[in-house]
Formats: sequence, structure tokens, C-alpha cells
Amino acid sequence: MTEGSGTRVLVITGPSGVGKGSLIAELLRRFPDLRLSVSATTRPPRSGERDGRDYHFLTPEEFERRVQAGEFLEHAEYAGNRYGTLRSEVEPERQPVVLEIEVQGARQVRETLPEAVQVFIAPPSVDALRERLLGRGTDSPEGIRARLARAEEELRAQDEFPHVIVNDELPRASRELIDRVATIWPRPAGRATARPDREGST
Repeated sequence: MTEGSGTRVLVITGPSGVGKGSLIAELLRRFPDLRLSVSATTRPPRSGERDGRDYHFLTPEEFERRVQAGEFLEHAEYAGNRYGTLRSEVEPERQPVVLEIEVQGARQVRETLPEAVQVFIAPPSVDALRERLLGRGTDSPEGIRARLARAEEELRAQDEFPHVIVNDELPRASRELIDRVATIWPRPAGRATARPDREGST
């Protein structure tokens, strides 16, 4: 990694279904110079997903080859598929970048880039997370049970993170995330400033 590259990396982590994507979408709107890293995965594309925009879709063999070549900043396995962040997503430019990754991957980033800002998003309760997963309608009952079991394990790790935000209500949690980023990273990479919120928006 290039010298000082971790100072422009923002890690957002937390259990599956906790609302990381929704919070990041609002963060990117408020900080227009932030860029969301595109993760690599071995899982098949879902309907409407496009290679290079939603994910870098790799075969298991290609993923492993890149792991062995040291091309990943972090990688983890989830629900039988592999996910990771390619170093090329972070290194080529000075634009600050947001990583939406698993707790296991966040730990790897902490070892490589200890100066990266790390934020853990938590649900108000496991029961609330269960309701969110059921409401998405994308997982089987077995899949939901597996996600909840992993979530309970990940929630025990939240004390490892310097910033923890409980996503009990999306507008409130979004404001807290934006406020924290504006305080600890007021001008990411010396360029970005928060865009004022539009009247009536959340």
C-alpha cells in the first residue's frame, strides 16, 4: 500500500441486513468526493447486477489465484461464497474510498491499514434484525438462521471498533454516521466536504 493510503479509507461493517447499504448511499450523497469500493466475489450475478459496477465477478479459481498473488487487501467467505477488496480499488488514486465489508475483512484491513477509519453498524436487537431479514424476502428460512447465527457472533465483536452506530431508525442513524464522518474526517483526502442536507430530506 502507498504511504498514508489508510487515511483515506473508511470501513463500514456490521451484520448482514443491518442497513449498511442504505446508510452508505446517504453518506455518498452528502460527501460527493467519497467513492464506494467495488468488491470481488465468487457468487453468481443476481438479476440486474453488472460486472464492474455491482461486483467484480470472479470464478473460484481466479479468486484464489489473485489471493495467492497478493492482490487482495482483505477477503472472507460468507454463505459458501468468497468476497474481497482488491488492492487496486484503494491504491490508484487519492480519492477517499468507502469499503462495505464483513467483520472478518475489517480485521484484515485494520492490520494492513491501522489508520483507516472503521465504523460498526449494529441493529437495535437480534429480533429486529430477524424482522429485517424476513422483510427482504431474499433468503430461505435456513439462510436466515445462518445469517442470524453469524450476526450474533459479529455483534460480540463490536467493542473492537472505535465507532459503533445503532441503526434503530434509518434517518437518525444516517445523521449520526454523517456527523461522525464530518468530525473525524472533515475533509477526506484534503478535498471532500459535506454537502448541506436538502430541506425536508432525511
